[in-house]
Amino acid sequence: QVQLVESGGGLVQAGGSLRLSCAASGRTFSSYTMGWFRQAPGKEREFVAAIRWSGGNTYYADSVKGRFTISRDNAKNTVYLQMNSLKPEDTAVFYCAATRAYSSPWYAGPYNYWGLGTQVTVSS
Repeated sequence: QVQLVESGGGLVQAGGSLRLSCAASGRTFSSYTMGWFRQAPGKEREFVAAIRWSGGNTYYADSVKGRFTISRDNAKNTVYLQMNSLKPEDTAVFYCAATRAYSSPWYAGPYNYWGLGTQVTVSS
């Protein structure tokens, strides 16, 4: 069982930065692929970024490439999402997720564990 708790959301002006953190419980954190998804009001949940257990492979949605960076610290059981050059369209609830399945990380289905989310609001 893995429990995920996101933090770091907030209100920021367009062009600003935020760093989200996701703290995971469980001793097998390092064996999980970790992902970030987001859901804006009235829209479906969408993939943002993911990182394999070793940290060697990362994946990004086209809409965030070059602006967001995902990383992990397995010693701290934490995954991060550094978000730069934020835009109003990035406004959403951001969710952290974990899966042990070695599948395409941009699909939400294989993720077994989800956090409750953290709100990110970008003002214009």
